[in-house]
Order: sequence, then structure tokens, then C-alpha cells
Amino acid sequence: MTVVVSGVGVVLPRARTAPELMAPVAEAPPVEPKDLVGRKGLRYKDRATQLAYCAADAALRHAGLLDDGGLRVPGGSVAVVASSNYGNLDTICRAIDTIAEQTAAAGSAMDLPNASSNVIASSVAIRFGLRGPNLMLCNGATSGLDAVHWAATLIRGGRASRALVLGVEPDNESVRAFTGGARTIDGAAALVVESGESAAERGASAPAVLGTYVRGAGLGRTLERLARTTGDRPALWHLPEQRAAAVPDTLLEGVDRHDLAEVFGLGSGALGVLQCAAAVGWFAQGGAGPVYATAGTDADDASAGIALHGRAAA
Repeated sequence: MTVVVSGVGVVLPRARTAPELMAPVAEAPPVEPKDLVGRKGLRYKDRATQLAYCAADAALRHAGLLDDGGLRVPGGSVAVVASSNYGNLDTICRAIDTIAEQTAAAGSAMDLPNASSNVIASSVAIRFGLRGPNLMLCNGATSGLDAVHWAATLIRGGRASRALVLGVEPDNESVRAFTGGARTIDGAAALVVESGESAAERGASAPAVLGTYVRGAGLGRTLERLARTTGDRPALWHLPEQRAAAVPDTLLEGVDRHDLAEVFGLGSGALGVLQCAAAVGWFAQGGAGPVYATAGTDADDASAGIALHGRAAA
């Protein structure tokens, strides 16, 4: 079954569209969620969830699944798969500090829902009435690409006709302390992926097709498996995070490389979703040929990769 990307939402300080991920604006203020989706429903929501609301709204509208009247397809047909490694870290740290300094009874009742690691996925589903399968991934460097893969798996398995994939990482004191001072993207990206048949029935454009996904030990082996299954040499390679200097020149020698982390900051759990959104932006600017999105290292730890292909609008 062909799985296509039919919608993209980008909410970053220096990029609000997929093409801007490849050519960001020079400077921009932090994202202000109330300016994008209004104030309603934002109170008591952590920043990661608020950012996810913004990206989800943009992607669903871009895909033609949402308008001012609400969702245009049955809610049960839409799954949600979200990825974030630091999404509610500030809430957890605040709760731990409160318990250590006072007691568990002193904790805020408003913080309690945000202490659950799946708060982003569940909150987005509730806000937009998406009643399909609901997954939250928080598994390190490959989390974003894994989220895209599991969304495609849900579709191919008949569990949903389409899925909203979210990648979000907030920037706050707790995250900086945990990452040794590194600044995250403080933003979110979202994709709507669905079966090619579903997109065709709706008359929706599908600017990209999800190709082979591989996961294993070592970036080099991941790239070799992608090359074998894809058959074509990539035209563009999105590098793993903070690995530009460490990636050997012999890997995909001569292929154009793009490092989103160098431009936007630490993507972590959002990186893979950002890379896929950037591939859609590259296709929109006339790029042709496969794009590789990758995460992980060339050591023996986990690495993942996915190939995306451009597709003309329906």
C-alpha cells in the first residue's frame, strides 16, 4: 500500500512552512501559540502541548481535513502518533521539587494531567476529535522517524485511513539543564500521512510518498540497507543530529547534506518529523529524487532512516 504525505504543519521561530525548513528566515521571535490558534484551551497546558496544537492545526488544514467548521472526516479514521523526548520534563521536575521540598499533597491538581508522558498525543486527539489509535513515542534520537514509521504501519494495517504525526520539543530551563545548556527547536512539526487511495478519494494533493524505513545498529549499515531497498542514490540527505562533523565523508559521498539541527537547534524527538517535513519543502521547490532522513550514529547504537519520494499534486 502506498502511504503519502498529504499535509504539513511547521511551527518554529524561523520557519512556518515546509520550504522555509530548507531556507529559513533570518530572525524571528518565539512562537506564540495564542496568536496561531487562539487562547481557548491553552490554559494549564504545557508549552509542548500548546506548540503541538499549532502544528496539528496547520497540518490538518493543509491536508484539507479541518476547516473552521471542524473535522471534515470521521474522527475514528484519524490516528495520532506523537514524538517528544523532553515534552513534559519541566512538569516532572516541578513535581519532584514540590514533593522533595514539601509533600506529594502540595502538588498542583492542574499539573497532574501534564505529568503523563502521553499528554501531547492525548491532548491533541481530544482537541481535534481524533478518535483513532493514539501513540506517544519518547525513545531518543530515532523517536521522530519511528513515529512516522508507526503511523504508516497503522495505515497499512488497516487501523486508520490517515494519521497525524507530531514532533515537538520545548525550550525551557529544565530542558537546558538536562541537555547541558543546549537549546531545542522550541517548536513543532506535523505531518498528515494517509493511504494513496484515501488521498485520491478526497482529491487531496500528495507532494511526497513514504518509502522504505529501516532501523538497526549503526548509521552506516542503515544507509546501506536504505540504498539496497530503494535502488536509487539519494539526491538529498538529512543528517543525524549533532553529527555533521562525525559523519564520515565516505558515507553517501557526493550527496548534498542538510543539517537541520545546525540551523534550528536540538530537535531530539521532533527531528525525524522535521526532516520529513523539510523533504516535502524541498520537493515543493523543485527537488527531485529520493531524500534520506536519518537519525542515530555510526557507532553500534540505534539508527533509523526513511526514504521519501516526490510526487506530483493530484
